[in-house]
Amino acid sequence: MRDHTPDFTMHELSGENKALIRNTVQQLFEKLSGDGKLTGDTLLEFWIEVPGQKRPRGTFSGGFLMPDSFIYISDYFQPDANALKPSREYEAQGQCLDKVWDDLLDELFYQVEIFTSPVFPAKGVTLELWAGNRQRPEGEWVYAVDRKIELH
Repeated sequence: MRDHTPDFTMHELSGENKALIRNTVQQLFEKLSGDGKLTGDTLLEFWIEVPGQKRPRGTFSGGFLMPDSFIYISDYFQPDANALKPSREYEAQGQCLDKVWDDLLDELFYQVEIFTSPVFPAKGVTLELWAGNRQRPEGEWVYAVDRKIELH
């Protein structure tokens, strides 16, 4: 059996990049929940584009683009709410909204660091974020909000 783990050192995102990502994700989620579109299937998906590195985007057999990664928003927030509220699991543990954001963003930062570490520092890397719901099985967005940011 071969090991397909990439051979690189993980580099933490800068505080400036973390703040940029945090603000962007919070804006997307506030818009999503304000529009009443936060459901159990809602995803936060992202693509990472690295300057000078050609890497074709994958597709599923149904023909839609496969994201670099995704997070189920309902793991962190209650679905079908018009305002962001901690998921039932977080509520049962007595956790506040700040703890929910910290956990979600820790997971997101880790995933982004996996893709950006080989080109450290991450200056010029573009992060494209979507939050919304996909139609199954075709994969087309039923509803989505998105934002593209460049890391510094």
